[in-house]
Amino acid sequence: GAYTEMCEQARQAAYDLMLEHARELGANAVVGVAFDASEVAARASATEVLCYGTAVVLE
Repeated sequence: GAYTEMCEQARQAAYDLMLEHARELGANAVVGVAFDASEVAARASATEVLCYGTAVVLE
């Protein structure tokens, strides 16, 4: 449904932003990638999607 598609888009956007930040730091890889989501507004009207990992340089 529409909600599932919106969640997938938010997850992809978070992932893309993480990769962009890693590249800005000079990294060429990210390890230990994880996703997290949490409600940030009353009655679950908003959900925060996080994607995080460790930016590294692989030789």
